Amino acid sequence: MRIFFTGGSGKAGHHVAPFLAEQGHQVTNADLAPLGHDGIADLRVDLTDLGQVYSALAGAARQSELEGPSVPAYDAVVHFAAVPAILLAADATTYATNVLSTYNVLEAATRLGIGKVVFASSETTYGICFAQGERRPLYVPVDEEHPTVPEDSYAMSKVANEVTARSFQARSGADVYGLRINNVIEPHEYEQLFPAFLEDPALRRRNLFAYIDTRDLGQMVQRCLTTDGLGYEVFNVANADMSVAVSSDEVRERFYAGVEQRRPMGPDETFYSIDKARRLLGYEPQHSWRDVLG
Repeated sequence: MRIFFTGGSGKAGHHVAPFLAEQGHQVTNADLAPLGHDGIADLRVDLTDLGQVYSALAGAARQSELEGPSVPAYDAVVHFAAVPAILLAADATTYATNVLSTYNVLEAATRLGIGKVVFASSETTYGICFAQGERRPLYVPVDEEHPTVPEDSYAMSKVANEVTARSFQARSGADVYGLRINNVIEPHEYEQLFPAFLEDPALRRRNLFAYIDTRDLGQMVQRCLTTDGLGYEVFNVANADMSVAVSSDEVRERFYAGVEQRRPMGPDETFYSIDKARRLLGYEPQHSWRDVLG
């Protein structure tokens, strides 16, 4: 597939975009900073400018594409670009940038007849990660039906983007899949970060004790690209196990006393349910911090 990938130079993108290229896709990275990866074309695009987005999506990305009678169309858009968290810019800037860029990408992609858009939403939509003080889920494990009522600008932007994406899907009939991505972990970060998590599980409360390995995130995007006909869907994206060494029973007793448990859970099972992705996409995580730390 010819894929227009926004934010390929970011923390998640600089792993996922090359992964997709390794699967045989032709990937264009649309970002303000270049990725500089062999085999991936870099385009400098300000996604908050609708004209630039249209121009980039309709145009060539590499010289080889000038040899045919016309520029080939993109088969899919993967939209990861965003201000990636709170406390990096003013709240209003974070919200405005994320909402406008996502609107522009969806507007241009659907108007140009691109039939598949995969966009990055967030675990933060559930209102727990960036809450002031402590918030607990209404029930566990947290699935995609859990209410999304956040109070921070970043998560608000992601909820708004989900509403926008659903509307564009209804208007166009394209497949538009949103990924509520949990805390992104690069392979080298297991040795850097996880010893502290294993020592003090409370450090992972805001992330529902979950995480997503960049390699499994790549697999998730690939599964979305190869699964057609779902219309509009959102999916939790996490690894199968928790990011702490204590059991799920211990986590419930210490952090979720009185919170409804809707089904039995395995001893190491993530509280950030990936049942839907497994069922509809065939997603199955392959990596774990236990492979590195034991």
